[in-house]
Amino acid sequence: MSAAERRAEITSAIRAETGIDEALIDRIVDEFYTRVRNDELIGPIFNTRIADWGPHLRQMKAFWSSVALMSGEYHGQPMRKHLPLPVDAQHFDRWLQLFQETVNDLCTPKAAEHFMERARRIAESLELGIAGANGVMLARGARFKRVESSVS
Repeated sequence: MSAAERRAEITSAIRAETGIDEALIDRIVDEFYTRVRNDELIGPIFNTRIADWGPHLRQMKAFWSSVALMSGEYHGQPMRKHLPLPVDAQHFDRWLQLFQETVNDLCTPKAAEHFMERARRIAESLELGIAGANGVMLARGARFKRVESSVS
């Protein structure tokens, strides 16, 4: 069996088990980023960096298709794009909270669980990478907190 055939088989099994399809991913991404843009904590981080939301949403739909369905649609480097962002544990917690609310509102429990398992891993990976890029090596279970610099 070729890699493409194995990928198609895995994707089909995920679809059958969770009910996740591209239409659901589209709805989740659109709704989630509407919530993000309106959020007091993380909205400004996104809104100051994304002028045209269309391409970003298309990229996020490809990303979540790859993450949730193993579709292979996404070909980017999310860590590199997130390293310069001024975020820490509180931002990842809020991101996860908004994502959890979105998938709970739009998905069956099985699909929501599938998405959240992956979202938690993504958030943890990005937080670890950002901490490391800021010279902080996190111990298992530790969280990254930015030190606020005081200006005199």
